[in-house]
Formats: sequence, structure tokens, C-alpha cells
Amino acid sequence: MKRALPVLVLSAAALVPLWRYEPSTGTASSGAGAAAPAGTPTAAASPGAASTVVAGSTVPTEKGDVQVQVTFEGDRITAVTMLRAPDHPQTADAVPKLVAETLRAQSAAVDTVSGATITSDGYKESLQAALDARGT
Repeated sequence: MKRALPVLVLSAAALVPLWRYEPSTGTASSGAGAAAPAGTPTAAASPGAASTVVAGSTVPTEKGDVQVQVTFEGDRITAVTMLRAPDHPQTADAVPKLVAETLRAQSAAVDTVSGATITSDGYKESLQAALDARGT
């Protein structure tokens, strides 16, 4: 009987995180809108500019879909936009770091963001698909 009470309390304590767990809905945190099909180069908004916008492939992850859109000016990556991202706080923190690293590296060879490994892997895969479609 002496062990029954601690076992019961510890068992209940172990179940609380399971009851409170809220899985991701898999919805995009930024609107996908009318995005170009994956790998389709499209003209940028400003006419006459040498910009090209390429959408990477949609990468399904266990946290939700990931898709990026890359803007090129000539051969340089000038912007990366998340078209689809998991609705997770870790993703919101990781995306600016991933984009900044991409702009610095000018490639998909970027470090994984700690705490957002799944999103980072999906980001890099979608980014590489966009770079491959562009021929970079």
C-alpha cells in the first residue's frame, strides 16, 4: 500500500502532457495564395527587372507541408518566402534564421535550426528543388 500512492501520482503526472498535447493542424502559416506550380519560373512584380521567382516543391512533413519561393536577380538569391509552413512556434522562430542563412550561403547548404529540425529539413528540400528548377 505504501507504493500505491506514489505510483498513482507519478502515473497521473506522466499522463498530463499527453492530455495537453495539441498536434499541428498542418495548415500553412503564411498564405499560399495562387502560387506558381513547383519549379515554374515566373516574372517578378516589377516589369523590366531581371528577377525570376521560382517555387520549390511542396514537402510533406509530420508537422505540416513546407514550400518555399525563391527570388533571383541574375544568379543571386535575393529573397526566400515561405509559401507553406507548419503552424508551430518553432517554425516561426526558425524561418528567419533559415532565410538569412540562405541569403548568406547563396545555396541550400544551410544549417538545421535546433528545435525545428523537421521544418529545416523540409525547407532545405524545397529550396533545393527551386534551385534545381532554376538551374542554379
